[in-house]
Amino acid sequence: MPQSATHYPNAPKSQPAARHTLAVIVDNEPGVLARIAGLFSGRGYNIESLTVSETEHEKHISRITVVTSGTAHVIDQIKAHLDRLVPVHRVVDLTLQGEALERELALVKVVGKGDHRVEAMRLASAFGARTLDASLTSFVFELTGSTEEIERFIKLMTVVGLTEVSRTGIAAMSRGPDAM
Repeated sequence: MPQSATHYPNAPKSQPAARHTLAVIVDNEPGVLARIAGLFSGRGYNIESLTVSETEHEKHISRITVVTSGTAHVIDQIKAHLDRLVPVHRVVDLTLQGEALERELALVKVVGKGDHRVEAMRLASAFGARTLDASLTSFVFELTGSTEEIERFIKLMTVVGLTEVSRTGIAAMSRGPDAM
């Protein structure tokens, strides 16, 4: 008789971990971000990307976009814990609503001369990056796009003299006419 990996014959099979983008609408007040970050760290959940900004100034409402990974059970737990926090108005799993629009902004500094300089300009143009600063020895490019596109740009710029990167994290919104 084959040996089971668990002592419980009806134990659920392990679920695959998946990446989820959560939009959390909260009161814009001191300590809210710390409470949300503490919720994740206290339970051993990882935050892959985190962005926050006030979105309704008159009502003092902010939108926090959190990208995290986990099994369906873990994601459900995260959403339930977030929903129970007092300053949280609602939690929306944009991943479950269909393909959300996700964008990230990166500032990329490249240092080089000669052929490396020409190649950096050519790559920036191919990716649609804007040149924010240029000197005789360096450039600072601005690129907005998907995380994958940003990653490809950074990887290519590494070859021609990448020295520094600053990224915003993901901003996301569901498609279609309906508001969250």
